[in-house]
Amino acid sequence: MKKWMAGLFLAAAVLLCLMVPQQIQGASSYDKVLYFPLSRYPETGSHIRDAIAEEHPDICTIDRDGADKRREESLKGIPTKPGYDRDEWPMAVCEEGADVRYVTPSDNRGAGSWVGNQMSSYPDGTRVLFIVQ
Repeated sequence: MKKWMAGLFLAAAVLLCLMVPQQIQGASSYDKVLYFPLSRYPETGSHIRDAIAEEHPDICTIDRDGADKRREESLKGIPTKPGYDRDEWPMAVCEEGADVRYVTPSDNRGAGSWVGNQMSSYPDGTRVLFIVQ
């Protein structure tokens, strides 16, 4: 009976570990979690997900005052392209450096507005973990 219970407990523990996203396990490294809606903004969500997979940060440390300078730096040398926006991940409002990808304006601007609304009450210095779902 004890072996059966031990096996059941082990299976439950393994299943729980598989269900908890890897990013959430370091709880002390962020202040808030933002679940980005991939189905609503698929191009921007795919960019975020891909950039994180390529070792770009999944955490945005909010620093609104430095946004213009960071945007200028991250977009330097990346030409505009008719019919597309240059999407940055992390966004210029974040202290972390950015990856840039061309996405359609409606997706990019909708996503930017959505994120801005979600983070509007967070003060500078807040570390936001982004999870694309």
